[in-house]
Amino acid sequence: MATNKLFNKSSLQNSKKEGLTLKERLAALGNLPGFFKMVWQTSPGMTISNLLLRLVRSATPVAMLYVGKLIIDQVVTHIKTPNQHDLTVLWKLILLEFAIAIISDLLSRAISLIDSLLGDLFSKHSSIKIMEHAATLDLDQFEDSIFYDKLERARQQTVGRTILLSLVMSQVQDLITMGFLAAGLIIFNPWLILLLLVTIIPSFLGESYFNAQTYALTRGQTPERRELDYLRFLGASDETAKEVKIFNLSGFVINRFSVLSDKFYLANKKLALRRSAWGTFFALLGTAGYYGAYLMIIFDTVSGKVTIGELTFLAASFRQLKTLLEGILTRFIAVSQGAIYLRDFFEFFEIRPRIIASVKAIPFPKPIQIGFTFENVGFQYLNSERWANRHLSFTLYPGEKLALVGENGAGKTTLVKLLARLYDPTEGRILLDGIDLKEYDLTDLRMNLGIIFQDYIRYQMSFSQNIAVGNIQEKENDPLIQSAAHQSLADQLVKKLPGLYNQMLGKKFAEGVELSGGEWQKVALARAYMKDAQLLILDEPTAALDARAEYEVFQRFSELTKGKSAVLISHRFSTVRMADRILVLEKGELIEIGSHQELLDQNGRYAELFNLQAMGYR
Repeated sequence: MATNKLFNKSSLQNSKKEGLTLKERLAALGNLPGFFKMVWQTSPGMTISNLLLRLVRSATPVAMLYVGKLIIDQVVTHIKTPNQHDLTVLWKLILLEFAIAIISDLLSRAISLIDSLLGDLFSKHSSIKIMEHAATLDLDQFEDSIFYDKLERARQQTVGRTILLSLVMSQVQDLITMGFLAAGLIIFNPWLILLLLVTIIPSFLGESYFNAQTYALTRGQTPERRELDYLRFLGASDETAKEVKIFNLSGFVINRFSVLSDKFYLANKKLALRRSAWGTFFALLGTAGYYGAYLMIIFDTVSGKVTIGELTFLAASFRQLKTLLEGILTRFIAVSQGAIYLRDFFEFFEIRPRIIASVKAIPFPKPIQIGFTFENVGFQYLNSERWANRHLSFTLYPGEKLALVGENGAGKTTLVKLLARLYDPTEGRILLDGIDLKEYDLTDLRMNLGIIFQDYIRYQMSFSQNIAVGNIQEKENDPLIQSAAHQSLADQLVKKLPGLYNQMLGKKFAEGVELSGGEWQKVALARAYMKDAQLLILDEPTAALDARAEYEVFQRFSELTKGKSAVLISHRFSTVRMADRILVLEKGELIEIGSHQELLDQNGRYAELFNLQAMGYR
């Protein structure tokens, strides 16, 4: 109950915080130029075609009504004096109305087609832009919950904003149509326009208010909706099914999902009921206004001020004008609402990486002469008071094999991320051959690093592609891929696979084959050999291998990295002792460094950990 109360309080605070004034909603329309710039970039030809077709289509309603008025006047005249009028004009008018109806239908279908195609292209274009921008951002930004909220909102806009395109285009089209219809009403009776505005504007203001409330509620629920999606994933996923069953978690997950869903339902229900009640009142007001105008037109017809044809024209024009105005005002709310959500979309693109390439970047040294030097390096994660690493000072020499040792959470993985410049130090600096790592070309730096993390991805792709991701530019280089597989011992698996190197791995797609944990690790290790890297980093990538297999992998690794620098992280001291030097971390700080024998002779932390593990084998 305490957790639920906390969530309720959090959502309430978010809703209040995100409430928007009318001024802010109008200001949100300033997002539309940027939106249409993206639409134009998506397809200039389709954008122009859409505008032109809608311009022509906007004139067809008033043309239909006016021709209809002429037809009725012709019919009335013929009834009064049947022998004095030729029906040729009447038949021509009917044929003209038929032609306008056909043209109107064809234009509508063409517009719908272009809207659909342009919407699909825009969804693709905006999704690609999100992925491209995400690729430029820093790793620690992805580890921040606030960033994830913005990313999630931006993703939601890639599809929903295609509807905004159609709404804005339709708005322009209907405004032009309204101009034609309003001109006719003003000529006959200007009071009809005033009556129309009086009955419609209250409805517009009501919709504006409730849309703002909906936006505030939806935005405030973003963190919990991400939790809801996560619970949905936990409750029905091949990745979680094993533990959900063995730990009997389904009841816990379903209960939490139900609690959150009910909370969203109750909040949405309360708002929907208020919106429905006020909407009904405003609808009755609009209907009363329409029939008031209708009575005025009938009175003018009975008194002889307008003809029967003009009666039908005015009544139909008023009805269509009312419908159009309601649609425009309602759509305006939707457009302004969409523009508000566009803020979420553009806010994501305003996030800037802190790790950027130097303006005068220098190439990676080949070969490395001095090595990587840490000078009092410290790193602190965003929104964290604890230092992940602190006071690190050491040098990784050219061709040296350095092992990192420490308990979980000691800062080993953070250190290698700093080395690969996935993070920049919060304090201190890292030098490469005496020059700050920040001065090197970022792409060139990472091309010269081969790194495999313990939480490597099992790509639902082919065997070949799973290896090629280590250097994706060489995805068609079969000899290199096969060589990398041979070096990691992954080539031993190929003979067992029906599709050999083209075999799909994983179970998400048809004919996919699932590998064991150890087999996946050999495939992942092959990625490190896809580059001619001068520094290779293995962050516990062999945890799923048995002791013999891990020894074979590291023996091969040691042979293949002669003359190159390497960093190894492993909890097995039989592997660690193969390194030239061993760096011992505790609470993010360097407490010991030296060879295996030197550290044993010191009888410090390393010796303690080594002896503890050795006791398990006695």
